[in-house]
Amino acid sequence: MNCPVISLAQQLISIPSISPTDGGCQKIIADRLSYIGFKVIPLKRNNTSNLLAYKGNGKTLSFAGHTDVVPVGDEKNWKHPPFIPIIQDGYLFGRGAVDMKGSLAAMIIAAENFIYAHPNHLGRLSFLITSDEESSAEDGTIRIIEYLQSMKQNIDYCIVGEPTSNKVVGDIIKIGRRGSLNVHLVVYGVQGHIAYPEFSKNPIHLILSFLKQITNMQWSTGNKYFVPTSLQISNIFSGIGSENVTPKELMLRFNFRFGTDITVAEIKEKVISLLAKCGLEYSITWKLSGEPFVTHSKKLIDIAVHSIYQYNHLKPILSTSGGTSDGRFIKNIASEIIELGPVNNMIHKVNECVKITDLQILSLMYQSIMEKILI
Repeated sequence: MNCPVISLAQQLISIPSISPTDGGCQKIIADRLSYIGFKVIPLKRNNTSNLLAYKGNGKTLSFAGHTDVVPVGDEKNWKHPPFIPIIQDGYLFGRGAVDMKGSLAAMIIAAENFIYAHPNHLGRLSFLITSDEESSAEDGTIRIIEYLQSMKQNIDYCIVGEPTSNKVVGDIIKIGRRGSLNVHLVVYGVQGHIAYPEFSKNPIHLILSFLKQITNMQWSTGNKYFVPTSLQISNIFSGIGSENVTPKELMLRFNFRFGTDITVAEIKEKVISLLAKCGLEYSITWKLSGEPFVTHSKKLIDIAVHSIYQYNHLKPILSTSGGTSDGRFIKNIASEIIELGPVNNMIHKVNECVKITDLQILSLMYQSIMEKILI
């Protein structure tokens, strides 16, 4: 297909960049950006490839994304080989088409068109690209941000290209994200013969009251930007596999998604208090994946809303729903962050695909935002 956005997306999709592998995607991007005058800085860390690229000086508009993708599973379940990009019925198929090689292609082509039209633009246009967003996120965007901090550089406006749209490209803009706190709890008992419960302490029985109370507890009420805090249990494991032995311990994993109306310290205090109330002997480990954040300033939001209406004639919903994104790292140096990308109904699925016209329109939206900020 003779469309630069789709051609670049196909080129990127054809590389099996299972996280944290990049496989050469960033070289393709780096070569194109270098050709139009960007300074490109590779920032590899362990097995993760990172790319920082910028052109110009002053007020900074950054685009952030990732070249890595999730595993494909059993390829027999795919209509087409996942790393052979196929166009069919107006859709581009392939792993990463939506999340998020399609967005990256839209960004790069938008930048090329913008630079050709405005070679002496104001301010700085930059790209922050990693290859570990879909895995640990320990050596990726967070390391780019650390580098920028060491250089005492900030970002005024940032657009993350995650697939945020619901039914039509641009119908939802993420203006923030909830925080995520993972909890690994081990409750201890005393192993014994199942026929003699008086000589054992069954941790499965011991935890029942705790489970009932923690799942019924109201953690927060929410606010203007965030829904109330939610708790979900992901794993419960106990026992040695024998029918006549009570276990000595039980492992429980659960997660909190929370907004700015409650702190991590308050969540921890409530959990610890409930464990004490239930009289449990336990050990607990906490892993904070990200704090909540929200963009209060309206400039970038208003510009994005205007650009979306310009090309898709709709007014987007401003939302903080969904999972975490690398915006949680970028917020440390960025004044305003939004997320704008394709329709997300096929992310991480078998037969991942994106509507071709959506990527073309998305690229025009990105270019329009560049023009409204940098000229």
